[in-house]
Amino acid sequence: MSSRLNMGTKTSGDSAPVELSSRPADDPSAICYQLEPTKHMLGNSDCDSSCQHCAPQTDRMPPCLMSNQSHSVIDLEQVTRIGLMITPQSCGTVIDQSWEAISTIRAVLRQQAIPMTVTSQNVFVRSAEDVVPIEDLFRSYYRDRMPATNFIVQPPCGGQALAIEAWAIGGDDSHVEFLAPNVVSVQYNGLRWVHVSEVTPDDSSADAYTQSKQAFDNLLQQLKQAGTSFQDVVRTWIYQGSITEVEGAVERYREMNRARSDFFDAQQALKQMTVCREARTYYPASTGIGMLGRGLTLSCMALQTDRADVQLLPLENPQQTSAFDYSSKFSTKSPKFSRAMAVVIGDYVTTWISGTASIVNSESVHIGDVEKQTEQTIENIRRLISAENFSRHGVPGAGAELSDLAKVRVYIKHAEDYQKCRSICERHFGALPAIYAQADVCRPDLLVEIEGVAFSQVR
Repeated sequence: MSSRLNMGTKTSGDSAPVELSSRPADDPSAICYQLEPTKHMLGNSDCDSSCQHCAPQTDRMPPCLMSNQSHSVIDLEQVTRIGLMITPQSCGTVIDQSWEAISTIRAVLRQQAIPMTVTSQNVFVRSAEDVVPIEDLFRSYYRDRMPATNFIVQPPCGGQALAIEAWAIGGDDSHVEFLAPNVVSVQYNGLRWVHVSEVTPDDSSADAYTQSKQAFDNLLQQLKQAGTSFQDVVRTWIYQGSITEVEGAVERYREMNRARSDFFDAQQALKQMTVCREARTYYPASTGIGMLGRGLTLSCMALQTDRADVQLLPLENPQQTSAFDYSSKFSTKSPKFSRAMAVVIGDYVTTWISGTASIVNSESVHIGDVEKQTEQTIENIRRLISAENFSRHGVPGAGAELSDLAKVRVYIKHAEDYQKCRSICERHFGALPAIYAQADVCRPDLLVEIEGVAFSQVR
């Protein structure tokens, strides 16, 4: 990492890939593409316009790059990370669109100056029926290097069969291990990140509390097999079907919160997890969001390191009650998560922002108005990651702005609100990799939820 944030201004998200050259003399069947990053962060922003590779026409990899894409390139000391958001054209079969998406990811990664490996991905699908053919295609392509992958039944707002958020890494100091299906270890610069995805309950027909208890227990077993524990978890994602439906007189989301609280309490009793550290409350950053159906899927990210210059900093919002301090009117046992988890690593900070909605103190605000809720949600994120809030948490010189975001996910309850919400997001975020998916938020009166990750330097 060598300089202050430098971000490019061009986005490839709204146009087809630029064809720099076609059919080189030494390969009459190849087409060459250059897909510039939407953002280049924490390093050299100069774009090398020379294409590193050509995409050959083969039966295994179609040359047509039709997907809308945007991606951020983040330089982290001796490694480079890329966050990609891929949205195919909303036409053709689910297999056609899946090939488009893989083709576009492949093209973006092959044009980099160093070999890149996809480590994790989230696939937002229109229908549960599409999961099996998409997964089969991905496994045939990635083979024994399948990323940790979630298949989430949240229809992309543009009408596509799927949309993909993917993370990739490359560099001489990086080492990626595919430990088990949906368990990937990524090591670089004295850090070990463990990604665990697609963890489900044993009995998908069970009640919400039982599903949640089983899923958290299964997630713990996956972490143990990877040599880590919930003590190291910095970020969780919880995708719950029918999240706001009432089951036995209690909302399913509230029952999930009860199971999560019981699980964390048990981990603390076994001394496998310490919530109170250095006068702070340490719960992972988290998103709890709805999806179609009545199932449950968990994923998480854990960090292990012996580096003395790494600090975990759970962030709370000055204008919001901490979720773990909510009164019982919202849930018998409160939601156990931090508003964000900042990871200070030397002179840069990665801030994982939890799912954020239009809540002030502990109350939903701007009921029925998606535009005002979107504005309030973005303002909540701005305050959460601000330098003022980092100083309030005892880390002066750190902090981020909306321009430091590398990507966002925007969950929208009603499909008809998509364009209104997207317009407001683009006005505040500018050119930024984003995926918009339709999903119920954790309260019936909330219409939008946004999560993201920011990379910034300590000043």
